[in-house]
Amino acid sequence: MNARSEQSSNTLSSFNAVFSRCLPALFSDEAQWNAFKATAGYSARVFLCIGIAVFLAFTFQLHSPLSAATTVLIVANPTVGAMVSKSVWRVIGTVIGAVISIGIMAVFVQSPVLYFAALSVFVGIACMVATFLRFFRAYAAVLTGYTIVIIAAPAFADPDNIFLSAMGRLSAVVTGVVVTACVFMVTSPRKPSAVMEKLGNAFRDTILHAKNFHAQEGISSHPEENTEKENNPSEITDTTTTGTAFRSLPQPLYDSRSRLLAGMAGLTPAIEFAAADDPDMQARISNLRLALNRLTGLIVSYHPYWLNLSLVDAQSRPVHQYVAETLEQILHLTEQPGWLENPAPVSACLHECLKNLEQLSRNNPAPSLLATLDNTRDILVQIDLALYDLTSLRRDRESSHTRQYLEWPVALRNGVRGMFIALLAGMLWYVFHWSAGPMLILYVVAASSLLSTAPSAGKASPMMATGTMLAVPMGFLCHSLFLPRIDGYPLLWLTLCLFLLPGVWLQFHPRYSIGAFGYAVFFTMLLSINNPIIYNDLALTNNWITMVAACILLVLVFRVILPPDHRLDAARLVSSLTRSLQQLALSHSNKPVQWIAWEGLQLQKITRLMMRLSFIPSGIDRQGYTDAAFATLSLGRLILRLRWNAEHTKLDAQAHAALENALKAFALLRHTPLATADALEQAAAILHTTATDQNGASLMRDRTISCLMQAAGIIRAIPGFYGKYGPIHRSVDEVGANASVSTLMESTSVG
Repeated sequence: MNARSEQSSNTLSSFNAVFSRCLPALFSDEAQWNAFKATAGYSARVFLCIGIAVFLAFTFQLHSPLSAATTVLIVANPTVGAMVSKSVWRVIGTVIGAVISIGIMAVFVQSPVLYFAALSVFVGIACMVATFLRFFRAYAAVLTGYTIVIIAAPAFADPDNIFLSAMGRLSAVVTGVVVTACVFMVTSPRKPSAVMEKLGNAFRDTILHAKNFHAQEGISSHPEENTEKENNPSEITDTTTTGTAFRSLPQPLYDSRSRLLAGMAGLTPAIEFAAADDPDMQARISNLRLALNRLTGLIVSYHPYWLNLSLVDAQSRPVHQYVAETLEQILHLTEQPGWLENPAPVSACLHECLKNLEQLSRNNPAPSLLATLDNTRDILVQIDLALYDLTSLRRDRESSHTRQYLEWPVALRNGVRGMFIALLAGMLWYVFHWSAGPMLILYVVAASSLLSTAPSAGKASPMMATGTMLAVPMGFLCHSLFLPRIDGYPLLWLTLCLFLLPGVWLQFHPRYSIGAFGYAVFFTMLLSINNPIIYNDLALTNNWITMVAACILLVLVFRVILPPDHRLDAARLVSSLTRSLQQLALSHSNKPVQWIAWEGLQLQKITRLMMRLSFIPSGIDRQGYTDAAFATLSLGRLILRLRWNAEHTKLDAQAHAALENALKAFALLRHTPLATADALEQAAAILHTTATDQNGASLMRDRTISCLMQAAGIIRAIPGFYGKYGPIHRSVDEVGANASVSTLMESTSVG
């Protein structure tokens, strides 16, 4: 009987294996099947919105009913909150663009050249502002830019109709926005609690990342090196000076860090969009922003300099083991359902660990062990604060306002691109009397405005142009084979869905999203389905040729005439990080510095730096620069500790002056970073000789020494990152352009 059952089980397993092999991977893989269902549901909702919006546009006798379909394609988003935010800002941008369009036409109606000049200025400003703004606020600037042209284009032949054109455009946009909002709110699942679940998982993932790091450090010390260090515990240079270069983190930690940072980047807009759709989330949005900033700061706190510290003293190994055990206990507590509603056990565990670490700090440890203890305590404090911000229903205890980093060089470049391409297209139309000139201006302005929101407009421009050029043959097929045979609205709707399906389906595929977006949006423009529909093959062919020329012009301006320089952008970000350190160290002692605000601003720079580095095709040390940027945040924490110690630690006059001089030495960081490191070490040596009578004063002195030596160690490990003549600041063909951040180069070697 058992043999027969086993044979039957084997037969069933073999059948299942054959059946799985015969099925496409789409149906056999659960993740792919879920993604397919989500994309199909989104596409169905978009096509339903298009059908209703275009039908209403025809019913309202709007001149260009497909503008409503274009609005649907632009504002549609799987997240209801994102769609609402996008819709509101689109209407705002359309209203602003309509006002500007009417004003420019009224002022320069008799002067085409001045009109194109004024138009290009406003388009450039819109592109620049779109680069600055975050999330879908940027669409207000984008819509302002190309709504000016969309409204003005039909009125070029008859300027007196500019107001009617503006009202028609606004009517089409409002129709598309209202229909999309109604359909998505009714048919989309609205789960604001899912964002809190994701934040809770992000907290646990951060704890797991920290636990893995500390667990490895608890077993990674070399016994022979530790014995040698223990034999000389009183010498500062033996107990606190690290190596001259960073060690590398294990690859699993690098992979974990990259995955976590990508997840945190995705949670930032998720919080904003959930708050736009849920009042409870809106009330907690300040706290949640703070929690996300703290978790991101915790992730980047673990960089290779920790490994340098671990080599210094064998006593650090038990500390790492103890912290790893505590974090493991926290992971166990957060596995309990409802832990976000009752965070007291997690907080109590953190406070117990902090109490024990503080007790260890008071047992007169060596400066190297004190460095590990202080850094670990700082990490645990940040975890506790992140837990409070994540779970508290009250308003945050401190202002969560983080100043947005404005990348002026990139914004100005995008503004100049938009201004130049708008002026060039207008003058081409004016000089050659191109009958399809309005179409040329319309595309280049719209594409330039949309590209200004991309991480790299130059890199994205060929993809946008490719998607648009694919819309040309598809538009030809639609006009020649389908539209002439349509005798009712249902067939028109089905035809639009058929041709728009590739663009709608691929919009959320990272590799094809920009091209798919360009295809879907500009395909509706190429169809020229007006009210009534007039078939004119010559005019349509002229429009298609114009669109191809506009795509070529777009790539020419964004990639050839005004190409991106990602290496230069990365160098500017590195310099900005260095200057921020200098300002932090040299700021007035009475001026309070809020760490979370300073860290949030630097994290924005580091995110942009990582993106720019990924765009550089040469063999630059991307990982080294990323680790160095993260170490810069740790250096900022040390500077804040030194500033606090300078104000509150009881030192004699000589030691206090040495500490003040050490902070002032950061003025040399960009010119001679090693001189800054020397000043920090000299101040540490002076403080080491200072006698203190009280145990508390002795501990504060040792902590100050530890901070000074850690800061000097970081600077000595990556002088090429801080130096103004470092590798990143050199052109790609210069000697040393691809050297590591541990290499310091002098100005005499440049050129």
